[in-house]
Formats: sequence, C-alpha cells, structure tokens
Amino acid sequence: MEQKSHLLFVKLQNPVYQGIALLSLVLIFNIGSLFFKGAGMEIEQRFPWTIAASFLLFFAAMNAIMSIFAKNTDGYWSRSVLCFVGLAVTSALLAQLFSGFTMNEAGPYKWIYIVLTIGYLVFLLILTAMRKIVDFAQREEWNQPKIRQKRKR
Repeated sequence: MEQKSHLLFVKLQNPVYQGIALLSLVLIFNIGSLFFKGAGMEIEQRFPWTIAASFLLFFAAMNAIMSIFAKNTDGYWSRSVLCFVGLAVTSALLAQLFSGFTMNEAGPYKWIYIVLTIGYLVFLLILTAMRKIVDFAQREEWNQPKIRQKRKR
C-alpha cells in the first residue's frame, strides 16, 4: 500500500499529470452538472465557468506546493507554466461548450481568469526567490563569529 501511495505522489509531482488529472475532473464535474440539471436541480448556466476557474485555482495552488519537492526547478516551472496555459485554454473551451457562453459573455470570468493567471505567475516568482534563497543559505558555510578581546590601556 505504501508503494502505491509513493508512486502516486511521484506521478503527481509531474505538472503534466497534474494538468491531465484536473482537466479530467473539470470534464467529470461538467458532465455531472448536466446530470443534476436533467434531474431537476436548478444550476446556473454559467456554472461550467465556475468549475473551470475553480480547478485552475486548484492547479495553481497544488502545482506551487509540489514545486517545493522538484529536483530540477527550471524544468519543472517551464512545464508548469505550459500546463497552466493548456489547462486554462482547454477548461475555457469546455466551459464554453457546456454553458453556451463565450468568456466575454460569461460576465466576470474573464477577469477571474486574468487575476488567476497573474496570481499564479507572481506565486511562482515568490517561490523561485524563496527556493534560491534557501539554496544559497544551504551552500554557505556558517562559522562562529570571532570573539574580539578588548585592549587594555
């Protein structure tokens, strides 16, 4: 059992797997909302845009946390940004398909996407700076300060 959970954790460290997993969840939630709508539950027509934005935010948070465990941060972050863009575009297309609204017609979701994108990039920059500071501090050799003796006059 421990081997399976370790394998899942290793796979989830890859941003491509994170993006694919969340895109499949976006699709599952959109299909589920159609079933609930067909069963008589009242669901707003822009709900697929809410799903897309929610999972985009979830990707940004999960991806940033998983970047802490990455061995090659430069490769990780380049794949992360590409997967973020891919997830944003694909989930927006799915939201448009399921809701019938374009991003401009969906109201504030255009601005939500812009804020999420800027927030994700700023968060990655902060994590990059933190990682470089920690790496620098670990490479530095810290010695005890020299004790100075006062001269007697």
